[in-house]
Amino acid sequence: MTDLWPTELRVSKDRRILNVTFNDGRSYPLPAEMLRVLSPSAEVQGHGPGQKVTVPGKREVAIGSLTPTGHYAVRIGFDDGHSSGIYTWTYLRELGEDGERLFAEYERELAEKGLSREPVARGGR
Repeated sequence: MTDLWPTELRVSKDRRILNVTFNDGRSYPLPAEMLRVLSPSAEVQGHGPGQKVTVPGKREVAIGSLTPTGHYAVRIGFDDGHSSGIYTWTYLRELGEDGERLFAEYERELAEKGLSREPVARGGR
């Protein structure tokens, strides 16, 4: 899988989908919410076993920026301020191929913890 790299990274007009096309011709629409809540960052994954964080309230998150990182990855910045995730080509491919299952696991974690995908209203009223 290390011989795979994207030939195109394109953010949708509404900034909610990252379309990734790989050099083998496969293409995947990756939702911003999925990219955000499954971020490979330490902030989400934790710094060791059992430290993974379930991030709620990101249904409306959008992609703010894409920054190339070497020849192996891209850093994705989101409009909620999160920008520490470095998404390798391998991880983007994994999300493309297995994202539905991974996102379903995330939704189960939310339900188990009594959390929601819906953003929390700011200002309290």
